[in-house]
Amino acid sequence: MSAGTFSHLDRGGRAAMVDVSAKEVTRRVAEASCRVLLSAQTVERLENLPKGDAVTVARVAGVQAAKGTATWIPLAHPLPLDQVEVEIEPAEGGVTIRSRVVATARTGAEMEALTACAAAALALYDMVKSVERGAVVTDLLLEAKSGGLRGDYRRGSGS
Repeated sequence: MSAGTFSHLDRGGRAAMVDVSAKEVTRRVAEASCRVLLSAQTVERLENLPKGDAVTVARVAGVQAAKGTATWIPLAHPLPLDQVEVEIEPAEGGVTIRSRVVATARTGAEMEALTACAAAALALYDMVKSVERGAVVTDLLLEAKSGGLRGDYRRGSGS
């Protein structure tokens, strides 16, 4: 496959799952992040909301979603995940959610890391919506990946 082609299209231009059977099994690591924009008052209350501890619920939702990424993303391969970390930290204007996924597989864990952040953000949104209707989920992006044929990637490093 040449650079600039879509890997999930068959010769006829139809969506297709990529055949990874010839690829080598290697250690893959992917990191993603997103933000949830919230008021300072809501951030202070995240562990004591009417529905309970929003941070814990969001972290668990992120881990669970990473494990089930192939059910969310139709052409994603189910991966045996070695580790999933989801961290939620206060940041200016809300919180930052970061995920790190490790897998030993034939394909990367980027979608799992992104799914972990997305699900954690949605669970957090669900937890805060009764106290802050204007919460915004934003800036979901891949921060880094390693392993595989195409090599390493780190946002902002030019690779």
